[in-house]
Amino acid sequence: MKYVAGMDGGGTKTAVTVADEQGTVVKSFTSGAINYNGQDEENVGASLKEIIAQIGQTCGGIEHCEEIVIGAAGVSNPTVVSRLSSQIRNSGYQGELHITGDHETALYGAHQREYGMILIAGTGSIGLGKNKAGKTHRAGGFGYLIDDEGSGYSIGRDLLAALVQAHDGRIPETVITRLVYEQLQFNSVQEIIGFVYDKRTNKKDIAALAPILSEACAAGDPAALNIAKKNASSLLQLVIPVAENLSLQEDSLAMAGSVLLKNAFIQGMFREKLHGYYPKMQCITPKSDASMGAVLMALRMNQFHNSNPLL
Repeated sequence: MKYVAGMDGGGTKTAVTVADEQGTVVKSFTSGAINYNGQDEENVGASLKEIIAQIGQTCGGIEHCEEIVIGAAGVSNPTVVSRLSSQIRNSGYQGELHITGDHETALYGAHQREYGMILIAGTGSIGLGKNKAGKTHRAGGFGYLIDDEGSGYSIGRDLLAALVQAHDGRIPETVITRLVYEQLQFNSVQEIIGFVYDKRTNKKDIAALAPILSEACAAGDPAALNIAKKNASSLLQLVIPVAENLSLQEDSLAMAGSVLLKNAFIQGMFREKLHGYYPKMQCITPKSDASMGAVLMALRMNQFHNSNPLL
């Protein structure tokens, strides 16, 4: 029996799926992060050794795994690809290996096919599409310092901005202030400023505030509703250039990431704005995750992929 494996290298963990040559999933598990943006060489190497060992155990020997596809962040940096490849080889895997962006495996998994569109709004944000002709277009995803509009980070930043603006009177009082203080266990704006500009505070710490927006919107808070509207509009702007460049105005769009899937207010506003712009475009939730998308890519790349009806 031959096998393939797919990995989704997230910021804090790696989701792994192993399937046989028919595309039947035989094992799914999670392991440590393999993202060089947040991990050092030693930790990435340790995680990959553990992952390869588990894949080998599942396949009855790593030599029975014909192909591994990894979807990871930061692969536009060529050193990331070479470092991941080296770590994989050092872990004992010598079969076929393909490393691509995690947004590409997410697209494949969401539609269970090569083409379509996906909008991802988690800690960061990105829009990606591929048409039947094989042309691709990406919008966003250039990092929190200059981009990531509509993301969890963007929302977290907007919540903190609303807090300080309410504090000095630029906007009316808002329930956001109390909710942020409660989550961070702070009592003053001075503590907020200390938190924001502390070198130990990272984008995930800011993005962790995003769920507060749902509660504030449910309370009818004007500042919160404005934040939701602003970020929903930003997410629409990630879809428009993808749809236009690829002529996918009447295709389906997969929504992924916690902002779109867990915040009913932003999702509702986004759907309404999208329908106004593209009345025939349908929003769907992903059919499978990015690690399964990597598996489907692996099956397609391998010579036995024709036996799988999804491919």
